[in-house]
Amino acid sequence: MTKSQSREIDFLEGPLIKNILMFTLPVLATGVLQFLYNASDSAVVGWLIGSNALGAVSSTGALSNLITGLFIGLSVGASVAVSHSVGSRRFDDAHDTVQTSISISCILGVLVAAFGFFACKPLLTLMGTVDECLDQSVRYMRIIFIGMPAQMIYNYGTSILRANGDTRHPLEFLVISGAVNVVCNIILVYFFRDVWCVAAATIISQYLSAVLALRLLCRIEGCCRLDIRHLYVRRDKFMKILRIGLPAGVQSVLFSFSNVIIQSSINSFQNAAIVAGNGAAANVDGLIYIAQNSFYHTALTFTGQNLGGRKFERIRSVCRSCLILVCTVGLAIGGICYAFGPQLLSIFARDDTETIKYGMVRLLYMGIPYFLCGTMEVMSGMLRGLGASMTSMIVSLLGACVFRVIWIATVFKTVGTLESIYISFPISWLLTTLAAYVCYRIVFSRIKRRLEAQTPHTDPDSGTVQS
Repeated sequence: MTKSQSREIDFLEGPLIKNILMFTLPVLATGVLQFLYNASDSAVVGWLIGSNALGAVSSTGALSNLITGLFIGLSVGASVAVSHSVGSRRFDDAHDTVQTSISISCILGVLVAAFGFFACKPLLTLMGTVDECLDQSVRYMRIIFIGMPAQMIYNYGTSILRANGDTRHPLEFLVISGAVNVVCNIILVYFFRDVWCVAAATIISQYLSAVLALRLLCRIEGCCRLDIRHLYVRRDKFMKILRIGLPAGVQSVLFSFSNVIIQSSINSFQNAAIVAGNGAAANVDGLIYIAQNSFYHTALTFTGQNLGGRKFERIRSVCRSCLILVCTVGLAIGGICYAFGPQLLSIFARDDTETIKYGMVRLLYMGIPYFLCGTMEVMSGMLRGLGASMTSMIVSLLGACVFRVIWIATVFKTVGTLESIYISFPISWLLTTLAAYVCYRIVFSRIKRRLEAQTPHTDPDSGTVQS
């Protein structure tokens, strides 16, 4: 990326809505493409192999996220650390953060791959995975974990690029790797008719995207350039990444843990059509989530850079603008997905009326109110951009994760219906949003008072003065 490219989006000056949309739309497009490529995996499996195979792939998502979420969450710390350094023009710090981040991603990728490969079968059994799906789920997950180093490198690399204002290249990488994924999917599944084919296509595309991200980082100009021949870990940069990213990772794990409990509750019906319908609908409402999550990255990056630049009023405007936009987008996409639900679900379930029926239940209770998830994501991004990642984690733990676990143990245990599981999601999103907004107001006021009393070159995260 050239210097001119890095200034395409001005985080600190200029029309805010325009700059937010310039940043968000490529992130949104990237997420939508990722969703379409992932959805193509499920569609190919459902059409060419069958509903049991679709259930097998669907059953692995929550567990995979549980294992990987902690370490991928650390990439949030890298993004915030780079944003703070770039916003306050501490370019040497930004370079050290880049070198440290990529080094960490390589190490963690290997460790997670080894653990996931050997632990997936006992964990899937513990979750109560439907017997007809277990063997296929294990085969699928073991191959997916072989691609974990590439997934880590890509996540950390694109976090760095976005923190520096580059949202275009991650989109281009996904277009290329996703096209490769789809082609490999169709060819492998057509000839071999097994779920391992989908997993193999996925990791081929992941390694391609990781190579593209590394190649760009090694060639860009400025403080975010990667020197891959001299990777190192700076202790102070690692601790800052850890301080911000670890709570984000723990939050991801806690959300995934609550979703594992949800998935186990769905598995408890011992009905393959329910499991497949839930999986098909998860692919559809995943499109809505992608749109909401793009505003999370926007809120995080804009807040981080404006905090580094001491643009306090602009931070307030970022919060208002992102909340309005995320609600508008969420309501529009959620309504469209429900209105065309049977047609969208049939992409994954062919003409399986039972699977489509159960999928529509999920879209009704989760798809339409998904904008509440968006408001929760924006407030989480605001808190993390301010460096209050621990606060975000605690709020999410209590407002969403603990609430859902208690709900399953009480309401679902008493009522015992599929609807009683799904309704817990929008309630938890609303509670978490309200709590996070109150915390944001408190944290913002405290940081503003502290930084206004210090010199302009004070590190916004640590409070130490930089020369």
